[in-house]
Amino acid sequence: MARRFIVEADGGSRGNPGPAGYGALVREADTGQVLAETAEFIGHATNNVAEYKGLVAGLRAARELDPEATVRVRMDSKLVVEQMSGRWKIKHPDMRPLAKAAGEIYPPGAVTYEWIPRAQNKHADQLANEAMDAGRRGEQWRPADSTAELSAPAAAPEAPPRDAGSSDAATPAAPAVAAAPATSAAPEPVAPPVGWGAADLGTPTTLVLLRHGETALTPQKRFSGSGGTDPELSEAGRRQARAVADALAARGTVQAVVTSPLRRCRETAELAADRLGLDVRVEEDLRETDFGAWEGLTFAEVRERHPAELDAWLADAAVAPPGGESFAEVARRTARARDKLLARYAGRTVLVVTHVTPVKTLVRLALGAPPKSLFRMELAAASLSVVAYYADGNASLRLLNETAHLRG
Repeated sequence: MARRFIVEADGGSRGNPGPAGYGALVREADTGQVLAETAEFIGHATNNVAEYKGLVAGLRAARELDPEATVRVRMDSKLVVEQMSGRWKIKHPDMRPLAKAAGEIYPPGAVTYEWIPRAQNKHADQLANEAMDAGRRGEQWRPADSTAELSAPAAAPEAPPRDAGSSDAATPAAPAVAAAPATSAAPEPVAPPVGWGAADLGTPTTLVLLRHGETALTPQKRFSGSGGTDPELSEAGRRQARAVADALAARGTVQAVVTSPLRRCRETAELAADRLGLDVRVEEDLRETDFGAWEGLTFAEVRERHPAELDAWLADAAVAPPGGESFAEVARRTARARDKLLARYAGRTVLVVTHVTPVKTLVRLALGAPPKSLFRMELAAASLSVVAYYADGNASLRLLNETAHLRG
């Protein structure tokens, strides 16, 4: 009997078109076991091109494992699934050669297609984002660096065929799936479960969240994200960083230091790490929101120049500043960074040096609070917040916006 594979694939573009990448994996259908992963940064492209390239890569990976297998492709792209199933015409010239390439990898009838919600395609989605993150650094995705399989929920095995004569290609999708609308919006990261759990869950993984010290823009309350001038710490900010480093050294609990790639965080992290005798690791997903056209402006200036856009941004976490990044997008990558840290530093205490939005996002996700709660938290420069994560998935907020170390 021929082997049965599941190919899950996804692609994305930050800008559409913009910097793009894809991710794909192959599972053994009978067990759900991941047999292969692949991802690539493909430069400037659209979401649809990236999704098609992910499909091609996934099918090629499956063929390398077994050219005689039957394959079910699962994707959250309604466009790709419907076009490859022959129900929609392929009108765009960029899609035709990719669809043709995908169709030639296995013989006719060996591959069927199924649309799934984005929430069920997290593994491939994270691979695509890892590829885009690597491209942002001027690199390519490497399998050894991937945490996609650790972060994704385990897949259940697929039910065996009904009988030897049945054909998935002729079987309509279940109504609940077929009627579900396609969407390109990222799902809200899942909040930790609530409950006491087992009596002994072991040592939690503790993230000590440190907002960087002041820059010249901080006292002026200007939008300063990842799309602006990347300012350095001011002299006041360096004093703050040294003070928090002394306080952390006195506590003696920090075992690792991770930082956003932006200069103000790296400078803060390096001062702390030097005092603690630790190395610094950079995590790209911990960078601040890209505020686009609002970078360097005060709230009042944005209100004057972009009133409608500001109102929309304040009302909906999925809305981005012009040319920038939405809080929903930031939440998604911040949750991805959190999951990487929890996998890498299980049971340890980690100093995480980052920015206002990532710190507030980690706090609200730990509490299961809605996105609007971001506007209800105060977070001073060089302040400390602490979240502990337990083996059963629960999280506990232990500290928020502590600044006692700055009052000496």
